[in-house]
Amino acid sequence: MEIDTLSDTTIKADEHVLQKKLENRHIQLIAIGGAIGTGLFMGAGKTIHLSGSSIILTYMIVGFFMFVVMRALGELLLSNSKYRSFADFTGEYLGGWTGFFIGWTYWLSWVVACIGDVVVIGGYFQFWFPDTPLWIPAFSALAALILLNAMSVKAFGEAEFWFSIIKVCAIVLLILVGFWMIFSGFKSPNGVQASFHHVIDPAVIFPNGTLGFIAGFQIAIFSFIGIELVGVTAAETKNPERNLPRAINSIPFRIMLFYVLSLICIISVTSWHYISPDKSPFVELFSLAGLPAAAAIINFVVLTSAFSSANSGVFSTSRMLFGLAWEKQAPNQFKVLSRTNIPLRGLLISGFCMFTGAVLLIFIPNVMTLFTMLSTLSAIFLIFIWSLIILAYLSYRKKRPDLHQTSIYKMPAGNLLSYLCLAFFGFALIAICLKEDTRMGLYLAPIWFIWLAIAYRYKEKINQFISGNCD
Repeated sequence: MEIDTLSDTTIKADEHVLQKKLENRHIQLIAIGGAIGTGLFMGAGKTIHLSGSSIILTYMIVGFFMFVVMRALGELLLSNSKYRSFADFTGEYLGGWTGFFIGWTYWLSWVVACIGDVVVIGGYFQFWFPDTPLWIPAFSALAALILLNAMSVKAFGEAEFWFSIIKVCAIVLLILVGFWMIFSGFKSPNGVQASFHHVIDPAVIFPNGTLGFIAGFQIAIFSFIGIELVGVTAAETKNPERNLPRAINSIPFRIMLFYVLSLICIISVTSWHYISPDKSPFVELFSLAGLPAAAAIINFVVLTSAFSSANSGVFSTSRMLFGLAWEKQAPNQFKVLSRTNIPLRGLLISGFCMFTGAVLLIFIPNVMTLFTMLSTLSAIFLIFIWSLIILAYLSYRKKRPDLHQTSIYKMPAGNLLSYLCLAFFGFALIAICLKEDTRMGLYLAPIWFIWLAIAYRYKEKINQFISGNCD
């Protein structure tokens, strides 16, 4: 398919704007895709290794607070039809600096997460082609996704729809097969008999003590990256008053199905003692069970999951740069749309940054080492963003009680849950400090925020300089 080129000049907002091409089925599956990320498929092995079967409680806790964030996000977005994303309402309720900080931090969080996803894609390819250098499938996947997103927003929506369908069907099948193995007393070649006892055995609930349980929260939080993506798609969503609440309200069900039941099956069939921290437990379940063909199929599924997550990253980074440009928080060049209404310049600069970051694979050719570092950094950025969303909600409740009273999507016990959510995010940062491989993210994150403070102070001069050179 031929990709439309950019117009030579910036087109006025009333002539060329983001189009509402995403339908309810797209939004529902984008929301599901956001709730089933690489952190679950690839990172669950490490989390189980740290937390044992208490990982189930970990995901339930994180999922609950993610639902709180999404309810706050939904009420705020629907309070004003002019909001394109959470950068708009945070800027209004917390000050202009927050729109700048949250917009650029969200952009970088997805750039980092997308690099992590293509790193994992390289690892999945090595399941079939163990001698293939990691960077080859990683770079190829990234190039394909940039081309896909350059076509149209509907192309993104369709791709995410089918990626998510594959993930959902695979997890449902895994759960059904897992329960069949448990109830039939299936015994794997390594002598492990499938049983719920592996989940409730006191020795594996907290195998590494309280610290191991707390340390497991880092990957669990990263697993939910993308859950807020329905807030980024608001400007391109048909009938958001109906479709956004539907997508958000289904989050608890998805958490129970995709996280809790699948993890119960994995631990019950394979036993905590045989789960590797460096491999996908979803693939390992069938490998350890002596079913290599099924393991290959699941490897394909988790590969599409990584594609799905990276696809979301490529999409959201371009939209965030577009929104920042309209708020004069980024150079005007990012406001220009292609003939198919794609912020192509933002897409290309984001893609360039992703390619640059993926070069790390050449210097750190270990999938889990690099993935842990990248996922931790992305999780820290997401905690910052989610915290600002909650703070904006508290400010909205204080400054605009009239809007809350007339809201069609009020968050129950909003103030109380918001404060509990902020306390949880503080706890999550403490959890990241506990392990050396995750602590690196806390060393790197302040560099970004220092740079943002400098860039915000001189943003007009920076924008003028960039615009002058581009023109």
